[in-house]
Amino acid sequence: MDSQMNKPIYEISLSLPNERLLMQSINNTEVSFASPVTCIHHEFVCQVMKYPQKLAVELDEQSLTYSELLHYVQLLSLNLLNEYHVSLGDVICQCVERSLSMVIGIMAIEMVGGVYCPLSPRDPPHRLYTLIQQTECRLILADYQTKTKFNDDISSLIYDSILVNENREYSVDIDRLSDVLVISENIAYIVFTSGSTGIPKGVQICHRNLMACIDSLVYINLFSNKDTMIQMASCSYDVHVQEIIGALTVGASIITLHPEGNMDIEYVINVLNKKAISYLQSVPAYVNNMLEYVEKNNSSSLSTLRTLDIGGEKSTVQLMEKIHTYLSQSTSVWNLYGPAETTVDCTGHIIDRCANITNIPIGRSLPNYLCLIMDQHQLSCVTNQKGELFIGGMGVFAGYLGRDDLTAKACIYINNDLFYRTGDLVQMDNKGLIHYVGRKDYQIKLHGQRIELGEIEQCLLRASISACVVIKWNDDHLVAYVQSSNIDEKVLREHCQSNLPPHMTPSLFVILDKLPLNANGKIDRKLLPPPNFSSMHLTNPNELLLPMNETEIIIHQIWCDLFKQNQISTNTNIFTLGGHSLIIMQLFHRYKTEFNLETNSLSITDLFQHPTIIDHAQLIYQTMAMTENVTDYHWSSLHIMKAKASFAQERIYLDEQIRFSSSNNSNMYAVPMIYRISSINDNLSVLRLQHAFQSVILKHQVLRTALSLDINGTIIQHCLDANVIINDKNFSRFPMINLSDEEHKQNEIVRKILNQSDLFDLSKGHVINCHIICQDQLNHSFTQNNDLLTKDDLILFTVHHACFDGASTTTFIRDLSLAYQSNDMFSIDDNSLQYIDYSIHEHIVDMTLSQEFWLLELKGYNLARQLSLPVDRQRSSINQQRSGLASSTQITFDNEICASFLNYASSHHLTLFQLGLSIFYVFLFRFTHGDNDLCISSINSNRYRSELVDMIGMFVSTLPFRVELDAHWSFDEVVKYVQEKCLSILEHSHYPLQHILSDFHLNQSSLSFLETMFDFVSVSNEGSDLCLNGVNLEQVSLQESYEMAKFDFSVTFVYNSSPDDNQLSCSFVCSRDLFDEKTVLTLSQRFKYLCEQIFSSNSMEKPDDTCSISISQLNLILLDEMEEKRDLVFCRQRNITNEGRLFLSYNLLFRDSFILSTYFFWQTHVLTYGNNSPTKYCKIESMMYIWHS
Repeated sequence: MDSQMNKPIYEISLSLPNERLLMQSINNTEVSFASPVTCIHHEFVCQVMKYPQKLAVELDEQSLTYSELLHYVQLLSLNLLNEYHVSLGDVICQCVERSLSMVIGIMAIEMVGGVYCPLSPRDPPHRLYTLIQQTECRLILADYQTKTKFNDDISSLIYDSILVNENREYSVDIDRLSDVLVISENIAYIVFTSGSTGIPKGVQICHRNLMACIDSLVYINLFSNKDTMIQMASCSYDVHVQEIIGALTVGASIITLHPEGNMDIEYVINVLNKKAISYLQSVPAYVNNMLEYVEKNNSSSLSTLRTLDIGGEKSTVQLMEKIHTYLSQSTSVWNLYGPAETTVDCTGHIIDRCANITNIPIGRSLPNYLCLIMDQHQLSCVTNQKGELFIGGMGVFAGYLGRDDLTAKACIYINNDLFYRTGDLVQMDNKGLIHYVGRKDYQIKLHGQRIELGEIEQCLLRASISACVVIKWNDDHLVAYVQSSNIDEKVLREHCQSNLPPHMTPSLFVILDKLPLNANGKIDRKLLPPPNFSSMHLTNPNELLLPMNETEIIIHQIWCDLFKQNQISTNTNIFTLGGHSLIIMQLFHRYKTEFNLETNSLSITDLFQHPTIIDHAQLIYQTMAMTENVTDYHWSSLHIMKAKASFAQERIYLDEQIRFSSSNNSNMYAVPMIYRISSINDNLSVLRLQHAFQSVILKHQVLRTALSLDINGTIIQHCLDANVIINDKNFSRFPMINLSDEEHKQNEIVRKILNQSDLFDLSKGHVINCHIICQDQLNHSFTQNNDLLTKDDLILFTVHHACFDGASTTTFIRDLSLAYQSNDMFSIDDNSLQYIDYSIHEHIVDMTLSQEFWLLELKGYNLARQLSLPVDRQRSSINQQRSGLASSTQITFDNEICASFLNYASSHHLTLFQLGLSIFYVFLFRFTHGDNDLCISSINSNRYRSELVDMIGMFVSTLPFRVELDAHWSFDEVVKYVQEKCLSILEHSHYPLQHILSDFHLNQSSLSFLETMFDFVSVSNEGSDLCLNGVNLEQVSLQESYEMAKFDFSVTFVYNSSPDDNQLSCSFVCSRDLFDEKTVLTLSQRFKYLCEQIFSSNSMEKPDDTCSISISQLNLILLDEMEEKRDLVFCRQRNITNEGRLFLSYNLLFRDSFILSTYFFWQTHVLTYGNNSPTKYCKIESMMYIWHS
């Protein structure tokens, strides 16, 4: 009695005897199973032995039996052990889309004793990197699509490289798998959950935990070896482990969906019906969407279900009513509950369809699980009293990865049993059923995903704001309230999308000057203003963008119906209206119905990533056009301002960012055009020229287009508003410079301009400039009161190559002249085809045949093989960056060679490009010692439609040109072969280089064939000058010192067809990283000598005879080198009986410029200097190299 009186009052129990008995009875869950708890892969192998030919996993038309699956699992397991030396307990991350590879990977990781850690391909790179760092994983299993998400410094294994190239002798090592000693206490997998401190928590589950959970679920007959189970859960959701491992360890069959398949209700319903699915697990909201589809389509596709497993969030009575209506009476409906820390599920309740349900309980403890409901003093709660749920038993996890502090807070021993404190508030009814009430903290569940609001808040606080709070609104939305006076919602959204998974990005950001506080100075959530998902973007009529075409009108109406709005601006982000994944799914099905789209033609991921009406209209247009022959209709304006970059833009952008990222010169892709006023009687108005310049930028959207990366790493082009250009009083792209009348000063100014670091800014649409360079003469008419330009003044236009190619020059000059003459702005024609429209049309062209062509064209060629060119130095194997500096020279052919060249092309019905390319191939063939399999790059104008002829933009495509020559062919035969090759390529020249590289699993950073470039350019003096209202400006050629080397070795023929010129020349532009000027000069002389042998009548052979002899007989040794060859002095060594021929001597070469001898030796011969210098003998060595090649 005294002891009772001395107890604290909170220990006084109100529990009645029958309530204590009830609590004891619900925890009487101990069950002994037939077999002891084992490891995951042990159970899997047992099922393989029982059902070797049974279907294990199927995805659309792909399938594996249990024995086939084991084969691939063992194959991958041995690779992990032998090649990557995976040890027991090593964390192995897997980042793949839903596939057969995902299943193989999970089981292989378990088989080698590794710890499986899933990474979602949907997560942003920053979050993926954080998780990788947190796990300290040894290896990442990826596929070719997801490999690009990780840096090269992270070790990764590509599935396709293992599973496609099977090692048929793997059976000799199969015993090695038996040496891997895994026990049930070892960690099986880690799944990350949201963390309130902003750092995700890694929940560690051991083999014993998962096998105990599966045994419990089988015991209650949730699923069995007779079931066909559908796998729909994302790998970021721990249920996917139950769906995959649960099925394979009991002998069931898995039907998995293709990536994004779970978002397509029609596809899922068809799979359920076609595959006779008997077990389905999903969240309530998704089940509700499925039933709505069934209701609208009068479908009976859910009739095969034996078990429907609902969990992840609170179920409603309304949902149960729908289930009873549309599901068979024989279907068992379970409501299950379980945090990740208790291994998927820990309680369950089977719904009684006959009972009058007012609240859906989460049920009772599963076998071998324990449940306690306790108050704040950790005393048992009475019936219907709200308390915190504690879970004990076999499923309690092994702790948080690397966070013993969090583990200690989350776990507690009660009566010597370990319990996990869930933080969930529940209450028990009189029947012993547990009902979910809510949370004791700010953790929520949204569409089945567990979210710590604190993690989102911590992420937002890193965006330079003073305070924030995130709430869940109406069970569907996350709303972030932010305290700031100078931040934009777009910035916040992009910040969250870059750092958080999609399901954790708030739907709406409400920006307030001050967040409401309570008396204690803490944020008062009750006083936060209710979110308004419609007014923030729709109330200002000046900002309202109306639909522009029929597609946008239909989409606009669909959006208004779903969001219950009268008007929605077409540029409004769907997530600011309260959109979420289920809304996107509804849109997806409405679009398929309204536009008669094929099932697999539209991507739900694209709808997520492009969240406006304008974006969706563009995607639907692409989808519809893909089913038509795009060449059969006229391309027209799509009225869009933002889209994916064109293939050419993408190539230039990446090239500048990757190959030249460390270059001191930031303007590798500047296209300069310089014009000089040539007559003393002419003058131009600066203001009028500026007005005309602006007018051209207004007319051509591409000249005011920004390029940038979105959060998914996609290069996006965005056309800036024309009003920005018109109202720009301080037009920053039109500077004026005065200089003295000295040509070297003028050259310095031009060089300085071209090297300005801020000449362009692609991210801001700053892609074109006009510099006025005025001669500072005494008689110059330019004064502060006179804006006239006179004789010798220069106009320098600089345009970024990402929006301007060589063919654009004519259109630019024409429009600038027209605008200057009229002195009026061009009227903006919204219906005219713009470059951004072209890029959309380009992306939807069916390129299947071209893909097949290029795969066959390059089959068997090693694209990483370098041509054997005489470089003076090599790049570092560590640093492959290019400086862009050039070693260049130009050769000019005499009139005879030019005439002979043109006559040969005419008589053989060749283009000049085809003939020049043939010569270049022969040159490379001789210079690489008869290498007959040659691949170089060349360019194509790519303006393959009439609509593109007069458009300003970047259209040029870079393509590989591969030839396989025969050393016995004559030059005539080579020419015919090259002509046929060029004609076959022409039909497929629109296929982008990025696709070619991707098809061969390569990237743009370093490929040898890209570094050897050939081109042929025809020019004319006529039309190259600029005429502005009668004032003629002559074009000024850039000096060679301005030349930049975009390739290692580039040769360009230039033919000037003007009657007063008619000249053929050839320029060599080589990277100074590899070639000295002297080397390039020698190369050009050899090339010229080769052309003279072919086309000159003064050569030893007549041109006709030369063209018919074998190309291997053509010579690259220059005449002066012939003389030097005679200076070689050979001395026989004493006591030598075996002698070798001189040409073998090059195989072993020793040269030291610091000593007074050079040796060419092969057993017997020594070459000495005689009276010649070491420098001269270096040249002789080079000549020997060519002579004997």
